[in-house]
Amino acid sequence: MSLAIHIEGLTKVYRGTTALRDLDLSIEAGDAFGFIGPNGAGKSTTIKILATLVRPSGGRAEVCGIDVVRRSDDVKPLIGYMPDVLGIYDDMLVGEYLEFFAAAYRIRGEPRRKRIAEVLELTELGEKRDAPVMGLSRGMGQRLGLARCLLHDPQVLLLDEPAAGLDPRARIEFKELVLQLRRMGKTLLISSHVLSEIGAMCNTIGIIEQGRLLYAGPIDEARKKLGAERVIRIRVHEEGEDDRSANAVLDLFRGHPDVEALKPGGAGEVLIRIRTDVEDTSFLAREIVRADLQLLHLEETTLSVEDIFLHVTQGRVA
Repeated sequence: MSLAIHIEGLTKVYRGTTALRDLDLSIEAGDAFGFIGPNGAGKSTTIKILATLVRPSGGRAEVCGIDVVRRSDDVKPLIGYMPDVLGIYDDMLVGEYLEFFAAAYRIRGEPRRKRIAEVLELTELGEKRDAPVMGLSRGMGQRLGLARCLLHDPQVLLLDEPAAGLDPRARIEFKELVLQLRRMGKTLLISSHVLSEIGAMCNTIGIIEQGRLLYAGPIDEARKKLGAERVIRIRVHEEGEDDRSANAVLDLFRGHPDVEALKPGGAGEVLIRIRTDVEDTSFLAREIVRADLQLLHLEETTLSVEDIFLHVTQGRVA
């Protein structure tokens, strides 16, 4: 698959302070990449360089194979940049706001009308077309910012803290919108402090601290590299007390070659720690069925994005 974003040795120094240190990063086309790190880690600086707003002190960055410094005018039509603080014009209506930016993108006539209608529908802002921009809620304002980014149908979206300040419902709605954009084939780079949502929206992540990239790749690979324990939660039903059900499972898997440890988890639940080199855990369900036990619940617990972040970082800033 082709690369949507490719960065080599990217460095940025602000008046003696190094914001980025030899950053190497590749994001494949169609990926949703979650960029996470403490405040001051270098996330926004990276995004601004990719958006052609800041020149790097060293290294190089490409969007869809085009150098963001040497050919910045060619990069701009390919990207949609949404900053952490949305710049809006309070005296405009939503429709007027999009008309203004469509004109800036040199979209004219019938294509402009059609494109505005499409982004309003995609962001579910159709009913707000004649509403004043200054009267929008934070969530609606973020939708409008994203609608603006989508007007020229860019291939790559750079979203800097898009969920910041949103209430729980607005966050859920924004996550669904991001997933829809992924289905449309867009490449997304999303920086966020809401780590649980990064895990729900993105298939790959990058962890940055003090301007250095500590990890980049699929979330599942991060779990494997950290050597995370694999714990399976099992609950079965057997006539009688919960303890009897739990004991039946404990007896069934005690001494099994693929099981490292067993312990009751309360309310009839059993926690089974599987050897890390065992990929297929379906044997658990098969053994339970063969033992004529009624399986109610089987779930593998894994490291969350928050857990991975805490494992990798040390809480330092540049």
